[in-house]
Amino acid sequence: MVFRLLNDKSRIFADASPYEVSDYVNQHVGSHCIRLPQNGSAQASLSHRTFGNLDLCRLSYGGSVRVTSPALETIYHLQVLLSGHCLWKGRGNQEHYFTPGELLLINPDDQVDLTYSDDCEKFIVKLPATTIAKVCSDNHWSVPSEGVRFAPRHYLEHIEGFGNLLALVCEEAESAQPLPQVTEQFTRIIATKLLAQVANNVSRLPQDEHSPSFERILQFIEDNLKQDISLEQLAELARISPRSLYGMFDKHVGTTPKHFIRQRKLEKIHAQLSDPGARIRNVTEVALDYGFLHLGRFSENYKNAFGELPSDTLRRRC
Repeated sequence: MVFRLLNDKSRIFADASPYEVSDYVNQHVGSHCIRLPQNGSAQASLSHRTFGNLDLCRLSYGGSVRVTSPALETIYHLQVLLSGHCLWKGRGNQEHYFTPGELLLINPDDQVDLTYSDDCEKFIVKLPATTIAKVCSDNHWSVPSEGVRFAPRHYLEHIEGFGNLLALVCEEAESAQPLPQVTEQFTRIIATKLLAQVANNVSRLPQDEHSPSFERILQFIEDNLKQDISLEQLAELARISPRSLYGMFDKHVGTTPKHFIRQRKLEKIHAQLSDPGARIRNVTEVALDYGFLHLGRFSENYKNAFGELPSDTLRRRC
């Protein structure tokens, strides 16, 4: 990765005891516990900056370390893996080895269980839940009663411009006198970008500007996900031209009709593959059921969306 995420100006520890670094993290970033092997002497490093409501942290424990933490309640944690690998254990016996370029997004009510490799280094952004809630409120986006939840696993390269944005935020944070107006705007941009480009449970259809025709389209898609839905069908349903249909989807959900339908199909398949109670014999059966005839392309799209192959999702639920 070529992004400059904090430099020597922000260095707090170098070749230090992991427990020293852990104590600092507990005080300034978030409560956690670490467990190290009984033999060996790891050398940890830490760079840290506050930037308005954000905490920016570049961290390496220098050895194989398991990090656990209770739910952080008021904080979203973004963790970008820079080197090495990290084993994440999530809800429902989920496990995933993160590799460089992957991003883990930990929700406020998620417990943390991470095991770092010897050469693992991470960049962490701590983002207040109040910031996420305010962006949703300001945009009149619909939030479920359980609050905003993001999917945990993502690829940094799939979030357009996000790596460069983080690098720019770090550069501003390390400037001599960051302006409060600048820090506030960058914080909102990060929150907005995550809500717009990372899978979550927020509906970006404005609460006070619901379009009856668009609601009809969404319901038609949900009712016919296993069918081959054409753009002409949707345009006729909304009584608009195909070109206007593209504009409607871009306005309300920020993507094309084709991409939206494919994403909803993938989400339905992911839910079925993850559900121990669903009767599924194999991945091919459920993929074909939702109209994915090219299985190789289906697997690629699925992995891009959820960070793993559909066969891995099915295997894990057993």
